[in-house]
Amino acid sequence: MIRLLVRFFLLAAAAAGFAWVADRPGTIVIRWLNHEIETSVLAGLAGLIFAVLALWFLFTSLRRLIGTPGAIGGYFRFRKARRGYESLSRGIIAAGAGDGQSAHRFAMIAGKNLSDEPLLKLLEVQAAQLKGDRGKVRRGFEEMLKTPETKALGLRGLFAEARQSGDLTTARGFAEEALKLNPALGWASSAMLAIQSQARDWDSALATLETQRKTGQQVPERAKRMKAVLLGAKALAAETRDPRSALDFALEAHKLDPALVPAACVAARLYAAQGAQRRVWRVVSKAWESAPHPDLAEAYAYARLTDAPGDRYDRVRRLIGAYAGGTEGAYALGRAAAEARQWDDAMKALSPLIASDPGARICALLAEIEEGRGDKGRAREWLARAVRAPSDPMWVIDGAASPYWTPVSPVTGEIAFAEWKVPFEQLPRQAAPQAEPEPVVEEAEVPPAPPPPPALATPAPQAPEPPPPAPAPVPAAKPRPARSKPRIVEPARPPDDPGQPEDDPDQPGRRVSAKS
Repeated sequence: MIRLLVRFFLLAAAAAGFAWVADRPGTIVIRWLNHEIETSVLAGLAGLIFAVLALWFLFTSLRRLIGTPGAIGGYFRFRKARRGYESLSRGIIAAGAGDGQSAHRFAMIAGKNLSDEPLLKLLEVQAAQLKGDRGKVRRGFEEMLKTPETKALGLRGLFAEARQSGDLTTARGFAEEALKLNPALGWASSAMLAIQSQARDWDSALATLETQRKTGQQVPERAKRMKAVLLGAKALAAETRDPRSALDFALEAHKLDPALVPAACVAARLYAAQGAQRRVWRVVSKAWESAPHPDLAEAYAYARLTDAPGDRYDRVRRLIGAYAGGTEGAYALGRAAAEARQWDDAMKALSPLIASDPGARICALLAEIEEGRGDKGRAREWLARAVRAPSDPMWVIDGAASPYWTPVSPVTGEIAFAEWKVPFEQLPRQAAPQAEPEPVVEEAEVPPAPPPPPALATPAPQAPEPPPPAPAPVPAAKPRPARSKPRIVEPARPPDDPGQPEDDPDQPGRRVSAKS
C-alpha cells in the first residue's frame, strides 16, 4: 500500500512538472560543429529524458553480455555444489543409520563435488569407522588437526581411538590439548577427571572438578558430593603418611557430605589418636545419624585403645541409645556385648533380627553368643544357618559389589557414589527361610512304613476273607513318591553330642566361632 502511494505521488509530481513547463513556453538553441538545433523547452526536456534512458539500457545490456560467461560458469558451479551437499547430507544420514557402504559411496560423490567442506572429512571418517579401517580413521582425525575449525573434533576422535586401544597416556595427552584449546569442552574435562581418578591423582582430579563446576558442566549438588568423595579418598591415602593433612581432608569431606562413612571413620581414628574423645563423638554421631555403618561403631568403640571390652560396650550402647541405626545398630550393639562377654545383653540386642531372616554375619554372631552361653548345639545350628543365610551388605557401585569402599567405579572408571546395601544378585530368596527342621526329626526316627489306606488295601477281590495280620504288600507302598527324603544340610554332629576336645573351652586348641 505504501509503495502504491509513493508511485502515485511520483507520477503526480511528474505530471505537475510537465504542466508547469508547458504553461511557460520557451526555446532551446544548441550550436555545435556549425550546426544549430532549435527546439522548445518541453521537447528538449523530453529528448534529454529519452537519451538518459537509452544510455541506461545500453549500459545494462553491455554489462550482462560481458558477465554472461561468468554467469554460465556460476550456474554450473552451483549445480555441482548442490549435488555435493545433497550427497553429503545423504552420506551423514547413512552413517547414522549404520549403512557403511552407502556412506562410503556418498562420501566419494561429495568429495568430487566439494573441496574445502569440514563435514566431508567427518563423513569420510565415519564411513571408515563403519568399515573397520582403523588406520584410515586415525589418518582422517589427524588430517582434521590441520584445520582450526575441525581441530577439536580431531582431538576427540584421536582420544577415543587411543582410549579404545588402551593407550591411556596418549589419550590423556589429547584430552589435555583439547582443554587448552577450549576449557569448556565437557568430554575433555570428563575424560581427564576419569583418567586422573583411575591414576589416583586426587589433586589433579580436584582441580579438574573445580573447573567443571565453574564452567557449569556439573550440577552444584553433584559437584559437591564428588568433591567429598575425592577428599575422602585423599584422606584415606594420607592417613598413615601424613595424619595432619589427612584429618583436614577428612573433615572437609565430612562437612560436604556427612553420610560419607570412610571420611568420618578417618577423622574419628585420627581424633582418637589425639585423645579428642568429644570430637570423635561429634563426628561419629553425625555420620551415624545419616548412614549407620559397622565401621563407624567400631571407630567409636575403639576411640580409646586402652579401654576394656566393657567400656567399649558402654560406648557403643551410648551411640545406639542416641541414634538407633536399625539393623546396623543392633548388630554393632550385639557385637560389642559379645566382645564384653555380656551374652544375655548380646542376645537381647539381636533378638529383633532373628525373626526377619538374619544374614550370615548375624547368624555367625548368634552362634558365638550361644557358644559363649554354653549351648553348643544351638551354636552349631546357627552356624549351619549361616551357610545358607542371605548375604551381608556390601559396598555396591554401578552394580559391582565389594567389601571395601572405592571412589572409582570398576565398571565405568569414573567417580561414583558407593552404597552400603545387599547386592542385587545376592538378595534373599523366598524359599531360603523355609528350612523346616521337622523332616530332620522324621528321618532320624525312621518310623516303619504305615499301613496303606483303605482305598489301596483292596486290590485283590479274589480273596473273600481278610488277609492275615502280615505286613502290607510291597506294591502298596509304591504310590508314595512325595515322602522321598529331602536334601538337607545336617550338622557335623547330632545336637546331643557332647562335643570333641577342640570344643572344650579349657583346651588350648579350642575352635573359634566364625565372625562376620
